[in-house]
Amino acid sequence: MPEACPFCSLSRKEILIDRPLAVARPDAYPVSKGHTLIIPRRHFASFFDATADERLQMVQLLDETRTLLDFHHRPDGYNIGINDGVPAGQSIPHTHWHLIPRYRGDHPDPRGGVRHVIPTRR
Repeated sequence: MPEACPFCSLSRKEILIDRPLAVARPDAYPVSKGHTLIIPRRHFASFFDATADERLQMVQLLDETRTLLDFHHRPDGYNIGINDGVPAGQSIPHTHWHLIPRYRGDHPDPRGGVRHVIPTRR
């Protein structure tokens, strides 16, 4: 567990849903109301290094978190994202998934969704 990793030392009050292999926590810098991170407990940088059990529990947490967000915030859609590697925008070398609730009118033209991560290739 690297000392500087903010995801390896989460406090109980930061955790929304707690499971043996992964947790869900609100994003510290949310891009929308309800923006949540799904984080494996084990420290590793790449999604591709997750075990099958870790991936399964993270997918289960996506479902559980969506249920909570649907109840509390009633979003109209979701973006699910993983930044894998520095060139892909990963800034914390502990893999994590973003579950970003989307609301009608939160962007004038949301068409293209995650394809807009490279603005010149939209």
